[in-house]
Amino acid sequence: MTKRERVRTAMSRRQPDRVPKSAGFTPAIQKKFEDATGETNPGQYFDCDVAGAGFKGPAQATDWSFFYPDGMPEGTTYSEYGTAHMPGTFEHFWQHAYPMDKATTLKEFEEFPWPDMTPSYRHEHLEAHVESLHEQGWYVQGGVGHIWENAWQVTSMENLMMFFIDKPAIADCVLSHIAHDAEFKARRFAEAGCDSILCGDDVGMQHKLMMHPDMWREWLKPSWEKVWKVVKEINPEIQIFYHSDGNIQDIIPDLIEMGLDILNPVQPECMDPAQLKAQYGDKLAFWGCVGTQTTFPFGTPDDMRQTIKHLVETVGRGGGLFLAPTHVLEPEVPWENIVAFFEAVETYGKY
Repeated sequence: MTKRERVRTAMSRRQPDRVPKSAGFTPAIQKKFEDATGETNPGQYFDCDVAGAGFKGPAQATDWSFFYPDGMPEGTTYSEYGTAHMPGTFEHFWQHAYPMDKATTLKEFEEFPWPDMTPSYRHEHLEAHVESLHEQGWYVQGGVGHIWENAWQVTSMENLMMFFIDKPAIADCVLSHIAHDAEFKARRFAEAGCDSILCGDDVGMQHKLMMHPDMWREWLKPSWEKVWKVVKEINPEIQIFYHSDGNIQDIIPDLIEMGLDILNPVQPECMDPAQLKAQYGDKLAFWGCVGTQTTFPFGTPDDMRQTIKHLVETVGRGGGLFLAPTHVLEPEVPWENIVAFFEAVETYGKY
């Protein structure tokens, strides 16, 4: 099978030739990889199965200084929604500042410089890029991004939660702008021929949702449901990939009802992948499942091998499994465990 055939088959809950795989590296792990192998491309070296397509950035970055009158530390970067990413202790452990955390009126939010995803230079390359990746055999994901996460990173999480309760017009304004962007991006990825739409929101904590399920259903479910409906109308065969860390078992039936195909990352410290397979394996495929809070940093290579074997025999039974770490691999992960992961997938992942 090509990589594309392999992933599409597995994520359609059918049995491929072997379990597909991938992993994301932080810079520290990238350096470990380069030092150990002399190579620079881990996806190619480990024969990973997925590639991504994306929008280009704006031609001119917004000047966000008005929203941060006291200035920002050297090295600060900004999202398209004005969220300041200040350098933290290392790598991606940055600190956030929010452009609208002092705003209290609907007028302020209506006048906010929301980004524009629609100019053709941002997405006109997609058809050619996706076609090129398909010709190389890749399964291609289009990254739509987040709605909830982008929204609270404009207002602050505390403010957005309170807006849900006491200023719903502001909450609706913020979410509507961001959901509109997600819908446009998803539409273009579907038109360009992507195999899946990659989207999601971290709404889970270790043991439960970070909000009541009914609040999620009122404020977030309708937006994602609309985005997914749009892309399925363009291409019924496109696969919807939804990411949320943590324990989100309370809303899994909702996600299935909305049309979800692939659940990610299925943190084993929060939810049992084998149990989810038994309960929902006729409706969902599972992407991830290998713990970056446990097995990757703190297990041994033998622990890794046993974990992969168990996942293939349970979650992977009959298809429906894509093996990957449940987050990018952090600096404390031993190189030996990374090698053991990829070797174990090759050893145990053949059908």
